[in-house]
Amino acid sequence: MAPRPLASQSSLCPSFSPSNCSYIVEGLEEAKHQIASLCPPNSHKWRMVIAYDGTNFSGWQYQASPPTIQCFVEKALMQTTKLDRKELCLVGASRTDAGVHAWGQVAHFVTPFTYDDGLESLHAAVNGLLPSTIRVREISPAKPEFHARFSTISKIYHYKIYDNPVMDPFQYRYACHSAYKLNPVAMREAAAYFVGKHDFTSFANSIRNNHVRDPVKEIFRCDVTEMDSLLQLEVEGTGFLYKQVRNMVALLIQIGKEALPPDIVPKIIAARDRRELAKVTLPAPPHGLCLMSVNYDHELLQPPANFPPISFGRIHTISRCKLWHY
Repeated sequence: MAPRPLASQSSLCPSFSPSNCSYIVEGLEEAKHQIASLCPPNSHKWRMVIAYDGTNFSGWQYQASPPTIQCFVEKALMQTTKLDRKELCLVGASRTDAGVHAWGQVAHFVTPFTYDDGLESLHAAVNGLLPSTIRVREISPAKPEFHARFSTISKIYHYKIYDNPVMDPFQYRYACHSAYKLNPVAMREAAAYFVGKHDFTSFANSIRNNHVRDPVKEIFRCDVTEMDSLLQLEVEGTGFLYKQVRNMVALLIQIGKEALPPDIVPKIIAARDRRELAKVTLPAPPHGLCLMSVNYDHELLQPPANFPPISFGRIHTISRCKLWHY
């Protein structure tokens, strides 16, 4: 059955598009009101979980210099839904940088119709139009108040370091190479200083007029795990400044090399000056970083009533297999 129209397609999101969704919402009730207002009354909102290899892309965010992940996902949705980009209102949770990967990027879009026969056909069609390095892992109905970016409660990133004199060719796209033997004990000691609520101005690469907007972030955990020759940093926080995680990793690598002591971390945090970090290191390369998951309130993720169930992709089955004898 074809999607069921419920509203004039031309009336959807007349003044909203991904290019103007960078406003800051103050206060929970105001946030809920503005988020709900982005979804027209007679439209339906859908949530996607997307994985991608960011090697050959200019990040997630739509921009004039493609290719970006959002451009490809948006184009696939436009072809399958027959809506234009302003009507789709596609928004991603995290604006990952060029070369950064994702396993759990979250995005939402809206349509003036629902899918009575389920989401599997839409899911298969979108993935069929995407390059093999981008895959929509799941599609589900979302509540009107859900917003991929502004409803987040935390994000989890992984950063992988291949700690071996010879780089593994199967890891080079997804791990930063360190030819120096790193000290994971010192790195763990240093990583513990990041946990808590801090002003991370020193770890932000984007500073305007000597000021970082909203520089206070809370880090819930920052763990360093050894996996044979791989060292993995796992960091979870309420949000992150531009290149914050890569700057944190870069400092930990210097500490792992024993070029700097672990207690330099709180000193650089307290300085609230990007130049202090720049004196000792540059940002770690983007290809070691991966957005693993974006977390939301459990109740917010409950699907609306009378909507199709979540699609994890269509499973193909073999109904008959006949063996011929010659």
